[in-house]
Amino acid sequence: MSSESHSAAEIPERLRLVKEEIVLAAEAAGRKPSTVELVAVTKTMPAAVVEDAIEAGQRVFGENRVQEAQAKWPALKALHSDLELHLIGPLQTNKVKEAVALFDVIETLDRPKLARTLAEEMERTGVRPRLFVQVNIGEEPQKAGIAPEETADFVALCRDTFGLAIDGLMCIPPFDEEPSMHFALLAKLAQEIGLDELSMGMSGDFEKAIAFGATYVRVGTAIFGTRVLLD
Repeated sequence: MSSESHSAAEIPERLRLVKEEIVLAAEAAGRKPSTVELVAVTKTMPAAVVEDAIEAGQRVFGENRVQEAQAKWPALKALHSDLELHLIGPLQTNKVKEAVALFDVIETLDRPKLARTLAEEMERTGVRPRLFVQVNIGEEPQKAGIAPEETADFVALCRDTFGLAIDGLMCIPPFDEEPSMHFALLAKLAQEIGLDELSMGMSGDFEKAIAFGATYVRVGTAIFGTRVLLD
């Protein structure tokens, strides 16, 4: 782990500070703080670091990769039955079986083939993680997600053709642009479609996301620091 990572002693304090900032941002937006859930992003973090956050009271976590999550989360969930795990990275169709079994929420539903595969696996197993549609809010060619103007039709397809319940929308704004307009657009789309949940905002902009209605904010670096993986 790099020197930029936070020590075990720092994690509870940084977690407390992030939660305090969420409360302040919600109150400033005229919202109840309880309407905003913190997803602590633990990608590349070892299980021991995750345990530090669990011991500090955090119960909702996010991972980017199915394979990495499989290596640490089954044991953690066996020890702590009240944890909620979100997949916040891309999902390949050949990993759907594992993802449905492990994750409580899949935030990155972004194409019809994935919707079909998820529906088939959920029907086969009876396990139904909550689903968010990922919107490519900045229409960036290198990013996954449904185009904003196609979001309503895609949600209808998921519901009507595949029988999937869609809980909300998720986005990652362009790195080099002011995020507020993107958060506002995602909130508008969700309202038009009739969805209550919005997953938007990360370490650098979650307070702005809360002002525009985020119900989930995904924060990693502000809690855990960065970690450099060595070859």
